[in-house]
Amino acid sequence: MKLVATGFFLAATAIFIVALLFEEGGPAWVGYLRAAAEAGMVGALADWFAVTALFRRPLGLPIPHTAIIPSRKDTFGDALGSFVGTNFLSEDVVRDKLRRVGVAQRVGVWLAEPDHAERVTSELANVVKGAITVLRDDDVQAIVEQAVVRRLTDQPWGPPLGRLLGQVLTDGAHHKLVDLMCDRAYDWVRDNHDKIIGLVTERSPVWSPKFMDSLLGDKVYTELLNFAWAVKTDVNHPMRQAVDHFLISFSTDLQHDPATMHRADAVKQQVIDHPDVQRLIGSAWGTAKGMLLTAAEDPSSELRKRMREGLLSFGRRLVSDESMRAKVDGWLEGAAGHVVGNYRDEITTLITDTVERWDAEETSRKIELQVGRDLQFIRINGTVVGALAGLVIYTIGQLVV
Repeated sequence: MKLVATGFFLAATAIFIVALLFEEGGPAWVGYLRAAAEAGMVGALADWFAVTALFRRPLGLPIPHTAIIPSRKDTFGDALGSFVGTNFLSEDVVRDKLRRVGVAQRVGVWLAEPDHAERVTSELANVVKGAITVLRDDDVQAIVEQAVVRRLTDQPWGPPLGRLLGQVLTDGAHHKLVDLMCDRAYDWVRDNHDKIIGLVTERSPVWSPKFMDSLLGDKVYTELLNFAWAVKTDVNHPMRQAVDHFLISFSTDLQHDPATMHRADAVKQQVIDHPDVQRLIGSAWGTAKGMLLTAAEDPSSELRKRMREGLLSFGRRLVSDESMRAKVDGWLEGAAGHVVGNYRDEITTLITDTVERWDAEETSRKIELQVGRDLQFIRINGTVVGALAGLVIYTIGQLVV
């Protein structure tokens, strides 16, 4: 296009020279041709200067207000950033655009497709795998141990256990456990006749006759069996009531008695310091990591199934539930409004900083390659329009004279 525009200028120059040579003594129209060609040359030169001055100094001369793009690149970047921030990152503009787009409706329709839900599930699984892989096991293990141990050691066990036990007693949920204990006690007494007699015999005086020991053992066994049966079958048995009273008193002491609370904390420390508990805490992250990786890699795992079903359900609700769509759109508008309202300057700084980092000459060259073809038409138009203007002016001059 530069060659074409220059060709117009050279053509005007050639016509001017020829017309100038034959104007003296030639026909009258030669003068008109010379004036048009002369004005076309002027227009071509003026527009060449204007176009060239945008990107570089014409002929390398330090003429003021030339090489505009290289010399004022940073100013243009600031102006562009300000323009974008004012006209595109306005909170009202962003909210209106999101409202008209209907993001929730589109997301719902897209997620309601099983293939799309599977795709999102797969991407989320990759994110989980990537995050787990990036994390250092030692660091995560240290955090897990610190969090678990600190939470267990910092919080007293007495009051919460007391409240929990009190709630269980109030609800009567402990009765099944008491029933189980009574059943097991009765079964044990019933099935251990010889052991009970043996215990009585071992503790009887040496002077006691053997048959008396045997009779006494039978009597003790029978009484124990009757007592265990009574406790088992009678829900209002005094033994059961005594257990209830003990548990109620114990739950109160756990919450308010300093000695009982101190003993509960001592038991807590013994549990935490137990080697099996320490091994369990130490292997917690490794176990969880293996489970997560396995679930994330297996498309048929329960984790991925739940994620996929949840996404499908969420998509269908967005499509069918107008109130939910309104909520989601409201959240998105609020989030976008907060971002542009509080971080607009930081976002526009991305534009200005990027332009500042560009090399001035390289920037000028890239812009010229993008818009230079159209700018060369300015030179062409300048040649043609200049020639027509010169012809009109020369004609008017001839008519006036």
